Amino acid sequence: MPNRASTKQHPHDDAPDTAQAFRELAALPSGPRRDRLRHEIVEAWLPMADRIAGRFRSRGESFEDLRQVAALGLVKAVDRFDPGRGKAFESYAVPTVTGEIKRHFRDHMWTLHVPRRVQDLRNRVRFACRELSQTGAGPRPAVAEIAEYAGLSEEDVRAGLEALDSFTALSLDAELPGSGDGYSLADALGSADPAIDTVVDREAVRPRLAALPERERVILYMRFFGDMTQSRIAEQLGISQMHVSRLISRCCERLRDQVMRDVA
Repeated sequence: MPNRASTKQHPHDDAPDTAQAFRELAALPSGPRRDRLRHEIVEAWLPMADRIAGRFRSRGESFEDLRQVAALGLVKAVDRFDPGRGKAFESYAVPTVTGEIKRHFRDHMWTLHVPRRVQDLRNRVRFACRELSQTGAGPRPAVAEIAEYAGLSEEDVRAGLEALDSFTALSLDAELPGSGDGYSLADALGSADPAIDTVVDREAVRPRLAALPERERVILYMRFFGDMTQSRIAEQLGISQMHVSRLISRCCERLRDQVMRDVA
């Protein structure tokens, strides 16, 4: 059975001395005796795993879930540790457990801000689904079954299930399912219409155009909507091209000043 060691051997006062236990574990064949010793080693180091989990408890995940993840990392560390390399187990276990928790946050935690109540519902529904699936209810039990098991209303269960399905944000660069040609979500999104500004400008100037004298309004229409040259407009109206130019400049300046006053 693992024994407690002094602080000279481990940085924590309650760190167990499992060096001999690991040497015995490495020499034992598969079987009940080896499983029992492995379980004793894991139990001896669980307080350390809990302490590591506690460092992450303020990040939105329940502490109980963090403890489970840390325990999983500890089991991996025990199974992979090689006492023959001469290093203390703690120096191997701490980064292994910490890495397991960080992977949990990377792969399973929220990438967007979600109300705490929804996070709690998601955790309760997830736990209920996991427990019910072990009783033969299938990977996704019925809403009514989950509600009864978790003590929730069916509406809350649906909210929790929706949260389970929306746990992470999808990258815009992610390939759409079934596309097969690299077509991503970003390719399916629209973009800003460059003509929007033109529409806004036209609507802003419309009432001011209507208030212009008819001849000036006709000249502006011919120039900017009919795309006629100043020379052609002058010829059609029987006036000089210079006069047309002055009228256009004067009208545009007047309209600009009026629109800017409206904006101000």
